[in-house]
Amino acid sequence: MCRNITTLRGLEPPATSEEIEAAARQYVRKVTGVQQLSDATREAFEAAVAEIAAVTTRLLDELPARRQAPTTVPPLRRPEVQARIAERVRAREEHERAHELGLPHTHDEDDAEDEVHAAAR
Repeated sequence: MCRNITTLRGLEPPATSEEIEAAARQYVRKVTGVQQLSDATREAFEAAVAEIAAVTTRLLDELPARRQAPTTVPPLRRPEVQARIAERVRAREEHERAHELGLPHTHDEDDAEDEVHAAAR
């Protein structure tokens, strides 16, 4: 479920807002046990992520510089992770385009079989 949260202080270049949000999201997933958001959990979960990201940003800004950079590379800076993210973005854009054009396509969902449909139903 949750790998170790990566050290963000001392990165060069400094941690991005995306990296800070990813760490906050990972933390909230771990402490809540929420793996998939539902209508019942989404609002509280996202509010917690936003608050923790804001606090983390302030903390990183207020702490003195580290003498040594962290020994691990944050996941969002790893080439293999960047490639997976780019593929997911491409697939999402392709899926949205299929909806816009009313083209048949599939939906991959964990708890349901693939459903072929057209957006124009």
